[in-house]
Amino acid sequence: MIVVTGATGQLGQLVIEQLLKRVPASEIAAAVRNPDKAGALAARGIAVREADYDRPETLARCFAAGDKVLLISSSEIGRRLPQHQSVIDAARRADVGLLAYTSLLHADTSPLPIAAEHKATEAALRASGLPVTILRNGWYTENYLAGIDAILAHGAVLGCAGDGRIASAARNDYAEAAAVVMSGGGHAGKTYELAGDRAYTLAGLAAEIAAQAGRPIAFHNLPQAEYRGVLVNAGLPEGLADLLAESDTDAAQGGLYDDSRQLGALIGRPTTPLADSVRSALGKG
Repeated sequence: MIVVTGATGQLGQLVIEQLLKRVPASEIAAAVRNPDKAGALAARGIAVREADYDRPETLARCFAAGDKVLLISSSEIGRRLPQHQSVIDAARRADVGLLAYTSLLHADTSPLPIAAEHKATEAALRASGLPVTILRNGWYTENYLAGIDAILAHGAVLGCAGDGRIASAARNDYAEAAAVVMSGGGHAGKTYELAGDRAYTLAGLAAEIAAQAGRPIAFHNLPQAEYRGVLVNAGLPEGLADLLAESDTDAAQGGLYDDSRQLGALIGRPTTPLADSVRSALGKG
């Protein structure tokens, strides 16, 4: 079985869809915290298994010998390492055939504040003795385009990334890469640096939105503290606002850039262009 943890999350759902293009539903298991919320997956013939990162007893029942397991990183920043360790321990006891993990682009050298937990998880994976694949995912383009309504309302993209180049890709690109690894062979022991084929600046993002929306959109580069304040005033939790503002500052230093094109090579096609993602965010396709 191919077991996908966090299968009802944004990335997990897309991974399931990509797997269904490659293997029968009977070979896929969705590992979720609340099985009652996974009825739609069960209706498609996918096995649903309870897997709560905070309840190791559920993980002990979730994996079987020979399973391929995709560990999608927890969304609970600050608690990720012990949660991930519980999954790794359960996978080791079950003697799974492959354990893949969605990490962070250049996790070993990244200046981003979220890198530490990913780096520590990677170390735990390598210490497990299991066949391991590391999928170091770059930034999702959706991280910026989720706020498209506010951008249009204010006529501006706000941030503190300066002229930093951002090699983001669509979430579905990363999902497809995970599906390729989980449904194929020859990936054990490999680490993939996954990012978009073509990088852009936030000024370039503003220009693309302006061109497609047919109205002026500027990029306002703010001091980190001011940008953090904007995010908090917009209703974001302070912890998330800190994370996004710090990540933007680190993007100015190259923290979100990669030019290896490993993602496109892995999925066998160019990554989704920024223009296509903007078009979709604007509801044009």
